[in-house]
Amino acid sequence: MIRYFRTVDGVIRQIQDPADGCWVAMTNPTTAEVFRIAEMYHIEVDDLRAPLDEEERSRIEVEDGYTLILVDIPMIEERNDKDWYGTIPLAIIVTDTAILTICLEDTPVLDRFMEGRVRSFYTYMKTRFILQILHRNASMYLHYLRIIDKKSEQVEEKLHASTRNRELIELLELEKSLVYFTTSLRSNEIVLEKLLKTDKIKKYPEDTDLLEDVIIENKQAIEMANIYSGILSGMMDAFASVISNNLNIVMKYLATVTIVMSIPTMIFSAYGMNVDPRGMPFAGSAWGFLIVICIALLISLIVTIIFSKKKLF
Repeated sequence: MIRYFRTVDGVIRQIQDPADGCWVAMTNPTTAEVFRIAEMYHIEVDDLRAPLDEEERSRIEVEDGYTLILVDIPMIEERNDKDWYGTIPLAIIVTDTAILTICLEDTPVLDRFMEGRVRSFYTYMKTRFILQILHRNASMYLHYLRIIDKKSEQVEEKLHASTRNRELIELLELEKSLVYFTTSLRSNEIVLEKLLKTDKIKKYPEDTDLLEDVIIENKQAIEMANIYSGILSGMMDAFASVISNNLNIVMKYLATVTIVMSIPTMIFSAYGMNVDPRGMPFAGSAWGFLIVICIALLISLIVTIIFSKKKLF
């Protein structure tokens, strides 16, 4: 899908046909659309296809007539009926007449621009637009990292009394998301450093503060991802032991109950043997049945008290 946007009278509007100073937003484009845009803006087809590969690395390439900036952006993906986090590539291509973005799917990183909810955003101010996208990208990483931190706290509360692996698997998924984030953020950091040194993209003095904010936000996201990843790794090791300990407590309780219940079982089994009643205590008494039950219950009670003092219950 291809959409065209342009700033008209200070307001972002979607237009039907491309024009000078417009923004070409490509979302999972078809082969025909890729070739059409490549021919229209004289861009290599491979560069337009690069962000459609989920494993493509972040980089900056300066070509004749255009500059390619490829970064990783955060995204939500569904696994096992739950929302988890990963990253996909986003390409920003700057030409003399337009700026293009190519991504595999719609992303919140660009949605705010399309809806006109970003201040000082003009499609013809290409350098500022690039920095605004990168700033929005770093902010999305920070937003998702906070969500991951809250999810890990919720899972931690469940793990205190858990004997199942489900919560541990959830922590594993969260740690996997953090690994994706950390790797992508470090790659983006390299892109930002190269962006500072690239003369092909003209930098305006008023954009300096924005570029510094982008770098700071990205570094903050890297630090948060590293911290949360370390916490999750330690938490997984600790709670693996907790789950094992919880299971041992349950097994100990069941073993204790089994011992207590075995006492009346042994007594009743002895009286159930086919032997001469004259050899069995209380066999000739009218109250013998009740006496035997009381003795079995008394012994079980004594054993229960002993086990309770030893904290086996």
